[in-house]
Amino acid sequence: MSSQDIHYNIAEQKNILRAKIRAAKKTYTTQQLNSMSNNIIQQLCCNTLFQQAKTVMLYYSLPDEVNTHNLVVTAARTKTVILPKVVGDNIVPVQFNGLEQMQQGSFNILEPNFITAYNHNYDLIVIPGMAFSKDGYRLGRGKGYYDRFLAQHINVPTIGLCFNFQFLEYIPTDTFDKKVDDVIYNNTNV
Repeated sequence: MSSQDIHYNIAEQKNILRAKIRAAKKTYTTQQLNSMSNNIIQQLCCNTLFQQAKTVMLYYSLPDEVNTHNLVVTAARTKTVILPKVVGDNIVPVQFNGLEQMQQGSFNILEPNFITAYNHNYDLIVIPGMAFSKDGYRLGRGKGYYDRFLAQHINVPTIGLCFNFQFLEYIPTDTFDKKVDDVIYNNTNV
């Protein structure tokens, strides 16, 4: 089997897994996902890395992700909060300066409405994912945005957020896939 065949096989496995996760998400109501999100966000807020971080990159969640909307606003009161903005094939990190400076961007994600890249240090990067494995690998939505971004920030601690049905024993990986240092998921069912 050639390396091209192996890469195609991994990509196919990832697509199948994404479809399974999307189907699993649809079995929960928005209220259930938000309830599970509360448990996850509470765990994140109790995490020492998060508590000590002065500058943290978060994400403004999509409806099927761990809900970070309140966290972004609350954390910005005491921390420098950076959000990802998709520009072309890359994430441009932009400082969050209030909801009034947000607009719907790529993939219907609410993101800062300007592009002034944040070029300073981070204390922590918090990342969404379609799924995470017990050894820290992340399955994204398939575009590689976070893998490319994390490759540029290899010395910054990372935490992935997901629901318990997204926390898996194994995820197929490729050489460009980046691991996270820790994964927080809800440890109770709704």
